[in-house]
Amino acid sequence: MLQKSTLAFLDQLGRNNNKPWFEKNKDAYTTAKEDFEQFVTSVLAGLSSLDPAFKQLTAKDCVMRIYRDVRFSKDKSPYKLNFGAGFSSGGKKFPGTGYYLHVEPGKCFAGGGIWQPEGPMLKAIRQEIDYGFDEFRKIVEAKEFRKKFTQIDGDKLVKVPMGYGEDNPAIEYLRLKSFTVSGYLTDADVTKKTAAATVNEVFAGMKPFVDFLNRAVG
Repeated sequence: MLQKSTLAFLDQLGRNNNKPWFEKNKDAYTTAKEDFEQFVTSVLAGLSSLDPAFKQLTAKDCVMRIYRDVRFSKDKSPYKLNFGAGFSSGGKKFPGTGYYLHVEPGKCFAGGGIWQPEGPMLKAIRQEIDYGFDEFRKIVEAKEFRKKFTQIDGDKLVKVPMGYGEDNPAIEYLRLKSFTVSGYLTDADVTKKTAAATVNEVFAGMKPFVDFLNRAVG
């Protein structure tokens, strides 16, 4: 579980997203970061029971930097307003599909899938959905899946993707440019003793979806 002080730090950072304030509160940041890393370690323990590939990972393999890359952004705010962790066979650096944990006051969630894959990977995913649409539809249109994840997130193409017809039964999924689902969490969810189990329950619900995508790109 996370300490409430970790969310409080992020809340204050949202009000003071500047280097002087951050440097003045560096000790509070370090404490919050270590707390998040401990939480990620607990989540990893649960994920390892879902998939043995996660047993080799540590929290440091998964936790993302809080410092923003502002080189090509109009928004020059120096820090992210959240703690994030990416879980895959390669930790946060793996370019394929996996799981993601986002902790931000009032905006916490556990997600999975792949966001805006590059051309060859996107092509492979579309091909896998087209060839295995019966299997894919059983996963994403299952009652329990729809109950937990109301939709697959991501922008869609206006036109039909090259190589597919408008009458393709999978066309609405083939138009997608990203393939992610999210389970939203309250601040109370992530600060309870059962927080890691709650996150892993969300991850377990999306595992068939993530496994399907991994098969496509792997």
